[in-house]
Amino acid sequence: MTTAQRLAPTLAPSPAAPAPPAPVAAAPIRFPDFPPRDDMQNSLYLNKPGHIQTLCAHFGNPDTNVVLGEVPVGWVATGARIGLRIPDLLIAFDIWSAAVVATMGYSIAEHGKPPDFVLEIASPTTARRDEIEKPGDYADFGVPEYWRFDHEWGRNYATGLAGDRLVSGVYLPIPIHQAGPEMYWGHSAVLNLDLCWEYGELRFYDPTAQRYLTNYETERDTRIAEQAARIAAEDDRDAEQAARIAAEADRDAEQAARIAEQVARVTAEDARDAEQSARLAAEADRDAEQAARIATEEALDAEQAARIAAESRIADLQAELARRNAEPPPQ
Repeated sequence: MTTAQRLAPTLAPSPAAPAPPAPVAAAPIRFPDFPPRDDMQNSLYLNKPGHIQTLCAHFGNPDTNVVLGEVPVGWVATGARIGLRIPDLLIAFDIWSAAVVATMGYSIAEHGKPPDFVLEIASPTTARRDEIEKPGDYADFGVPEYWRFDHEWGRNYATGLAGDRLVSGVYLPIPIHQAGPEMYWGHSAVLNLDLCWEYGELRFYDPTAQRYLTNYETERDTRIAEQAARIAAEDDRDAEQAARIAAEADRDAEQAARIAEQVARVTAEDARDAEQSARLAAEADRDAEQAARIATEEALDAEQAARIAAESRIADLQAELARRNAEPPPQ
């Protein structure tokens, strides 16, 4: 028997004694609130296109991946604003995302790692800090990639698109390539995406899938194109059906014309047959009439011959009688 088992009866509370109260978990220390930006850059180039929602959908796993805008970043949450940075876009993988929400910020000590990616959107009021002060702070935090985007290409930053990769504690520039007039891109190894500056707009391109990540505008254009394609397909089906119906109508009309022609031909043949029958009947009537006339004539001839023969016989008898009367009586 162990010591704990021997002491258990003596250490057990009396049945009548009330249970001790459950310990109350201390509320997490939250990052301080910050006033919103005094410009519309994030609204225009991150929120309006829907990049945050698109990136969330692309990376998935919302319990362990974080894609947020204007989230304070620091070593620990102390409630003070000292030592914090608020990137316009923060992406972190394999962390406890609920803690970011609970503390209203990103504590490097709590998550055991810095954010994987931060991006700043240029504005006249923040450009100097973004290019001069923040690189050192993000490098101290250990952020692997730090990107900057200036929609006016060089008006606020030195260039419209820039990215730095942390190597041995120092940021080295990521190559930026020109794809065409007013089209530039650089590859983020952390995100495995290309960040693109195209005609003053920020876009994300997936080189593996070889397509842009969709944003609200491209989704709208896609929906419109799909709807137009669907309507065109329906129109094609309707036109095909109309053509098929017209072809069937033509075939029916052709068949009706053939039937009408056949009926007319049969009717004409019947008329010719009737005419020939009438002609044959008329000829038969004429033949019968002629035969009757011939028979009548033959009867008259026979009657005349019989009369002549009778008259001849009478004449012969009269002559025989006259001869006998002329002979002398026998002696």
